[in-house]
Amino acid sequence: MARPQGDGAVVNTDPRDTLATSPMSQLQWVVVALTVALNALDGYDILSISFASPGIATEWGINRAALGFVLSMELIGMAIGSVVLGNVADRIGRRPTVLGCLVVMAGGMLGATTVTSIASLSIWRVLTGLGIGGMLAASNAVAAEFANARRRHLAVSLMSIGYPVGAVLGGSVAAVLLQSSDWRSVFYFGAGVTAALIPVIALVMPESVHWLARKQPVGALERINTTLHRMGHNAVAALPSLGHADRSGTAADIFGPALFATTVTITLAYFLHITTFYFILKWTPKIVVDMGFAASSAASVLVWTNVGGATGGAVLGILTQRFKLVPLTVATLLLSSVMVTLFGRSPADLQQLSLYSFGAGFFVNAGIVGLYAIIAQAFPTHVRASGTGFTIGVGRGGSVIAPIIAGFLFNAGYSLPTTALALSVGSLLGAGMLLLLRLDTGSAVEAARQGPPASAPSGA
Repeated sequence: MARPQGDGAVVNTDPRDTLATSPMSQLQWVVVALTVALNALDGYDILSISFASPGIATEWGINRAALGFVLSMELIGMAIGSVVLGNVADRIGRRPTVLGCLVVMAGGMLGATTVTSIASLSIWRVLTGLGIGGMLAASNAVAAEFANARRRHLAVSLMSIGYPVGAVLGGSVAAVLLQSSDWRSVFYFGAGVTAALIPVIALVMPESVHWLARKQPVGALERINTTLHRMGHNAVAALPSLGHADRSGTAADIFGPALFATTVTITLAYFLHITTFYFILKWTPKIVVDMGFAASSAASVLVWTNVGGATGGAVLGILTQRFKLVPLTVATLLLSSVMVTLFGRSPADLQQLSLYSFGAGFFVNAGIVGLYAIIAQAFPTHVRASGTGFTIGVGRGGSVIAPIIAGFLFNAGYSLPTTALALSVGSLLGAGMLLLLRLDTGSAVEAARQGPPASAPSGA
């Protein structure tokens, strides 16, 4: 295989092989950093309703059951957005999908500041969820496709920890905002930061070379070579050859014989674990307030949950460089179940609540990071965003029930320890599903569909 020399020469190498085997360039790391920022926006946007929920409940006089429905609304939008816009990202590209989702997210956050009822707030939260869902599907594919083979798990893990990082930073801001302003200020801040990232993505992030090489739209070769030049690699002489299977591939391939078992297994594992994940994220502020603490203190405890999440995600990402991904994720999910149960038994003490929240966040988010890395590895390029979107969509759609179940359990008189134990079972069952998973399917399909590494004849 021709090695890039950075001297402007033209080579016959498949550009995907160049990216897979070469060291990560500055642009590649910058793009991975942008996916971290995108996921940080997701972390803040989706948790903004949790930061604001105590103020909303007080202002509108709604009970826990009604609040549970409000907390679930953006998850419905996310489920739809992940499935639909994940497919769009595979059809029209990663970059335009990311930009479109940013516009939708900013609009949804801003619209939430104008509401005066549960119904109108729910509509804007569904819209915000649409953008978040599409963003998750596209950004996971971007992180995987801009990384080389050695750093792929690490890149996806870094992207994933953007979620708790955004929640930590956003939670710190929310705690300050809530001391001097009402709950609407949380949404104003989120809308502004989201909008600010739109021009950054437009100027810095190119389209995925993997997507261009697979889809081959008009001007694909020029766009690939422009991106390769920005990465310090030689241009390629021609686009890779595509066989009939490559050209006929569709999003429905995730349900085909080669990928069906993988799709179902990962989706169920994600669905089950995310119920535990969202119980912690959605109900922590309200639980802390109901213990007699101020809303600003509740936001601070949730920050510690996400500090733990960011730490756990980073640790898991490093461990993926040395240990097998699936067993590592299984162990993480088991510990997630244990820590959520312990969180439910925490006394009404801010220091201990913060400590238990840190531990629960560490393992529940490390589990999410592991699952994201599994998703990126399991699905080949032509269905990577679609597979990610379906898995996240069904998983997040199912997680709509987590805040609702917790709300009804609380309203029925069940204690926090009992409710936490019930919701911790999701992680336990998710670990069981991963024991059934085999990860060689996606790479095998990828290899079969790629064909020869370059379109030029041998010796040309």
